[in-house]
Amino acid sequence: MPPPPTSSANITEAYHQGGLLRVAVLTENKAKLDRQAAVRLHCDDPLGTVWQTTASDSETTFLGLSVCKYDIQVSAVGYLTTRKLVDVAGLTDEIKTEIILQRDPSAINLDASGSAESLMPAKATKETQKAIQALKSGNFKESQKHLDAASKLVPSNAQIDFLSGYLAFEQRDVEKAETYLAQATALDPRHVQALTLLGRVRLVRGEFDPARAALEEAVAVAPDDWMPHNLLADAYLKQHQYEQAREQAQKAIDVGRGAGNAAQLVLAEALANLGRNQEGIQAAKSFLQAFPDNPSAPHARDLLALLEQNASSATASNATASAFVPSDKSGADPLLASSDPALPITRWQPPGVDDEKPITAAGVSCPADQVIRTAGVGVEQFVDNVGRFAAVEDLLHERLDSLGNTSARETRKFDYAATISETRPGVLMVDEYRTQRYGLADLPDQIVTKGFAALALVFHPSMRDNFQMTCEGLGDWHGQATWLVHFRQRDDRPSHMQEYIVGANSYPVKLKGRAWITADKFQIVRIESELVNPIAKARFFTEHQIAEYGPVPFAGKNLSLWLPKTADVYLDLAGHRYHRRHSFDHYMLFSVDSQEKIRQAKQDVRGPGSTTPRKRMRWPA
Repeated sequence: MPPPPTSSANITEAYHQGGLLRVAVLTENKAKLDRQAAVRLHCDDPLGTVWQTTASDSETTFLGLSVCKYDIQVSAVGYLTTRKLVDVAGLTDEIKTEIILQRDPSAINLDASGSAESLMPAKATKETQKAIQALKSGNFKESQKHLDAASKLVPSNAQIDFLSGYLAFEQRDVEKAETYLAQATALDPRHVQALTLLGRVRLVRGEFDPARAALEEAVAVAPDDWMPHNLLADAYLKQHQYEQAREQAQKAIDVGRGAGNAAQLVLAEALANLGRNQEGIQAAKSFLQAFPDNPSAPHARDLLALLEQNASSATASNATASAFVPSDKSGADPLLASSDPALPITRWQPPGVDDEKPITAAGVSCPADQVIRTAGVGVEQFVDNVGRFAAVEDLLHERLDSLGNTSARETRKFDYAATISETRPGVLMVDEYRTQRYGLADLPDQIVTKGFAALALVFHPSMRDNFQMTCEGLGDWHGQATWLVHFRQRDDRPSHMQEYIVGANSYPVKLKGRAWITADKFQIVRIESELVNPIAKARFFTEHQIAEYGPVPFAGKNLSLWLPKTADVYLDLAGHRYHRRHSFDHYMLFSVDSQEKIRQAKQDVRGPGSTTPRKRMRWPA
C-alpha cells in the first residue's frame, strides 16, 4: 500500500504512486485567492498529516495518496478556516476539489489604503503594496523588508506605521505594535484601523484607560464599524462600567450584521452585573450558538449556569437576584479571542499547543490526580525496562523554504538503542544511540533529533513536580476515549528535560505540551510538545514534536512496553526550517550482556542531538 500523503514538491505528476488530489482555493465569488493559503491534509488510516501552501494559481497538489477519507483544512489571512472531506477510493484516482473561503468579518482590511498611501511617491507605494501582499500570505520577513524600504522613502507616514504596527502585532510583539500604532494615529487621527488596533493592543496589555480612549475615537470616526464598538464594550466591562459596556455591545451586534454576535458574551456579562438575568441568559446562549468552539466558550457556559442559578433564586424568593459576575480570567478575552487571526503565525508547522485546543466532552469531570498518578506508574515501568530495548528506525528528512514548501528530501535507516536511568532522585539520564545501516556517513544537514522516548518522562514521579499539569477533559484519539493533560515547565523549577548548546554557551530549554492518556488503562498514546519561549540568542525558534506511542509485546519475556512508534519534529534552527518523521519497528530486548554492545554503538555526530545526562541540542560554533 502506498504511504500516507506526501508533498508534491520535487515530484512530478507524471511519476507518482497512489492517488492525486488537486485543491483549488477560491473566494466567495469563485475568484482565485489573492494570497497564499495553507492547506492541511489529514488521514486517520493510514495515519498521515501534510501541510502545503497554494501556488500563484491558488492551487496545490497532493501526490501518492492511499485509499482514505481525507480531511482538508484550508486557512488564509483574513478568511475563516474551512474544512472539507474528500474520498480517495482508488490508487489511480485523480481528484480536483474546490474550497470556497468566506471573509473573516473581524479581519483587518489590508487593502484599505486611505489618504496616507495616496500621497506617497510611486516607489514607496510599490514597496507598501509588496509589504501588504507578503502580510496576506503570512510572510513576515518579506513584509518587514518592504516596509523598511518604504519607510526610508517616506519617514513619517500613517499607513506605513499602521502596517508596521499590524506586523508587530501578528508577531505578538505588542509593545512594538503600540509604538507604531500610536505614531500612526498621531499622524492621522482619523485612521480608524490604526485606532481600533491600538485599542486592541492596549487591551491585551491591560492598559484599559488608554484602550478606552483610542476606541472612543475610533467609534466617533466610524460609528457603523462594529469592531470598535465590540472592543470598546470590553474596555468598559474591564473598568466595571456595565451600562456603557451593555450599550456598546448592543451597538456592535446591531451594526455587525451577524459578525457582531462576538459581542454577545460581553453583553451577557454586562447584563448579569446589572441584575438583568433573563436577558443575560439569552445573550450567553446566542454567543454559544454562534461560537461553540470559541476559546471563551467554557467561560460562556459557566456564566450561563450562574445566570440560570441567579434567575432560579430570584423566582424562588420573588425578588431580583443580582451578583457581581467577573469577566473571563482564563486568558482568552471574549472579544479578542473571536477576532484573533485564524492562521497560526508559523503555518509551515501544525498549530501551537495553546493555539488549537482539542474538543472535549461537555459535563465530564476529570479525575486529574488519578490520571496523572497512574500514567506516571506506567512511565516508571517504562524507565525500569527501557534500558533493554532497540529498534530499527526509518528517518524522513525535509528541508523547507520560507513558505513551508519542501525544497529537498532525504531518507535514512538506523539501528537504534536507548537507555534511561535515574542516577539520583529527580534526575533521569537519557542515552540514545544510532548506527547507520547504509548510505552517507553523516545525518542530513548534520542535525540529530532525539528524545522521543524521553518525552513521556514529564509524568515520571521524579520529574512531574517540575511541571504545571492540568487535566483539560475527556477527548478522543482514533475512536478511543482519552484524557487530555496539558503540561508546562514551572518557572521556579530547573529544566532537566533539555538544553541547547551553541559553542561554549548552554541554554536551558523549557517545554510545554499536551498528552493523550487512555481513559481505561491510563496509557500515554500521544504527546505533543513545543518550546515555552524561543531562544533568540541561539537562533533556536521552534521545536514542535509530536510523538505517538503504542504497545510492543515481547513474547519471550512475557512483557509489553509502550514505546514510540512515530515522531514528527518541526525545527526553526539557525535560519533554516526542517521537518522530520521518525518511524520505529522491529523492536527487540537486550540481554544484560548486550550493554557493552550498546556502548560500542555510540556515534559522535555533529549537530543538535541528545547526550548524557539530558537531551542536548548542539550546533557547531
